Amino acid sequence: MWFWLSLVAILFWSGSDLFSKIGSKPDDKYSHWKMAIAVGTVMGIHAIIELSRGAEFRLSDILTYLPVSFLYIFAMILGYVGLRYVVLSVSTPICNSSGAVAALLCFLILKEAMSGLQFVAVALVCIGIFLLSVFEKKQDDAERMQAGIVPDRKYTHSFIAIFFPIFYCIIDGMGTFADALILDRYIKEEAANIAYEFTFLIMAVFAIMYVVFIKKQKIKLSAEKPKMLAGVFETAGQFAYIYALGDNAIVAAPLISSYCIFSLVWARIILKEKLSWKQYLVIAIAAIGIIILGMEG
Repeated sequence: MWFWLSLVAILFWSGSDLFSKIGSKPDDKYSHWKMAIAVGTVMGIHAIIELSRGAEFRLSDILTYLPVSFLYIFAMILGYVGLRYVVLSVSTPICNSSGAVAALLCFLILKEAMSGLQFVAVALVCIGIFLLSVFEKKQDDAERMQAGIVPDRKYTHSFIAIFFPIFYCIIDGMGTFADALILDRYIKEEAANIAYEFTFLIMAVFAIMYVVFIKKQKIKLSAEKPKMLAGVFETAGQFAYIYALGDNAIVAAPLISSYCIFSLVWARIILKEKLSWKQYLVIAIAAIGIIILGMEG
């Protein structure tokens, strides 16, 4: 079951990437906070719906799951802020390696095991993610050179340039590992998901206070539809993700990390972005890994 849940998470999280990209405005310095507001609001609504359907949940579950919620939300905020450093050659591959970090922690600390064929499949997925990131960076560099754009040195060489992607990878990987640990011993998937959604809702409330009341920014719902859709897809992906992780964390974590590859596919189909033969090749490599994991699962 973990495999199909992983595919659902991949589908919705790649969709979240797509709508986040559509909804992000480079000239809006509060765009990342508005995205957090959208995601937190949708998650809060979903949590309330789950409670109305009789889901088992106690307020103490929020505290039990708080370490995981904090790591995930912190990583997401870093990811939103770090978008300004997207020109880095190491940014995307490091960020998308968090699933492999989690799998390694599960293997070393929780002593979870995978078969030899599953190990090969996970390796194919990770290789696909890394190569795709490298090829995308080269393509971005070529397009900037052709347009005569020279990025500031601090975005390509300084410590601050690699701070966000490295810390995103570490924190998100730690969150996934902590998720596997807590789901295995302390809390059920249903209660954990609701706890996470309510925590994100609380963060969204603080974000609204900051953006609207402190910074005096107006939020027009008609202009934020892509962000709301991103929130819906993020929430649906999270729902499937937490059950997949609870069932088989060591393999599900790196598999779900491949959603960035599917984000590229949606960009090609919907946004009409062009893909090179190298990008198609690494998508095929990752797809082979996913098929192997499905057959093994």
